[in-house]
Amino acid sequence: MPMKTLVWLGAGGCGGCSMSLLTAESPDCLTALAQAGIELVWHPSLSALSGTELLATLDAMEAGRQPLDILCIEGALLTAFAGQCQTLGGGEPLVARVARLARVAQCVVAVGGCAAFGGVGAADDAGIGGRGLQFDGDQPGGVLGAGFIARGGLPVVNIAGCPTHPGWVLDTLALLAAHALPASGLDSLQRPRFYADRLVHHGCPRNEFYEFKATAHALGQQGCLIEHLGCRGTQAHADCNIRPWHGGSSCLKGGFSCIDCTAPDFAAPHRQPLTTPKLAGLPTILPSDMPKAWFVALSALSKSATPARLRHNAQSDRLDIAPTPPTGKRR
Repeated sequence: MPMKTLVWLGAGGCGGCSMSLLTAESPDCLTALAQAGIELVWHPSLSALSGTELLATLDAMEAGRQPLDILCIEGALLTAFAGQCQTLGGGEPLVARVARLARVAQCVVAVGGCAAFGGVGAADDAGIGGRGLQFDGDQPGGVLGAGFIARGGLPVVNIAGCPTHPGWVLDTLALLAAHALPASGLDSLQRPRFYADRLVHHGCPRNEFYEFKATAHALGQQGCLIEHLGCRGTQAHADCNIRPWHGGSSCLKGGFSCIDCTAPDFAAPHRQPLTTPKLAGLPTILPSDMPKAWFVALSALSKSATPARLRHNAQSDRLDIAPTPPTGKRR
């Protein structure tokens, strides 16, 4: 069976998703692609092909002389100044080249929040006209339009994240290469459901503190980070605490709040990372599928039952007090 061809183009972004991809372990990213039957035709950081040779390859794909199975775009498409913010060979706007390649590709993938939703480049004061491939923020549209469907039958697949977990990218590409990712495998924002149907809250190492609303007041403390330090783990669609990063870590395991980097408005100016927005003294970043009144009532009940151990440990930089062993006769 012939290998599936993949072209990865970098647009208006920091390259962080590529850097994250290079941290893939067991196997590494190149081995994983080969095992999935994918030929990496070009990647800006991994390929020697450049200049006229690269342009000739892209021209051949546009003309149908060479197959293009998977087109990956990393970074927002920059549309200001008639697209001249970013060009690809001969002064042609990159956005124009991407639009043509998307029409001949079997699958189109937005790698990262910028390519998916516009990201930092879409901010009003950025002045560069950053847009997602098929979304502008949480609104369908983008450069390719809300009705775009690739030749393989799927809309743009949005692997949202900042950066993306290497496993999200490699698993998505493997599924696409095997024709095993149906439209039903994408959520309403076209993110792969195998990771987006999870919440960062699932598997959080601070869940016991969350259950009793034993909160941290400063970074480095052991307690729950929602009430004072802006953690959005109960809203963030990702499996970061189930599928570890770098062999065993996550933002929360590292002592930091989840900033919900898979959301369309992750980079919006109104977002204040590590700060909990409140209304009438109550956090507004509550679990999205739980009535606020119930949450408030249960929080009050939980706080009244908080063990002294958790209340102390929540504001300590280490677990000072261990759980008390059970006492009495065993049955």
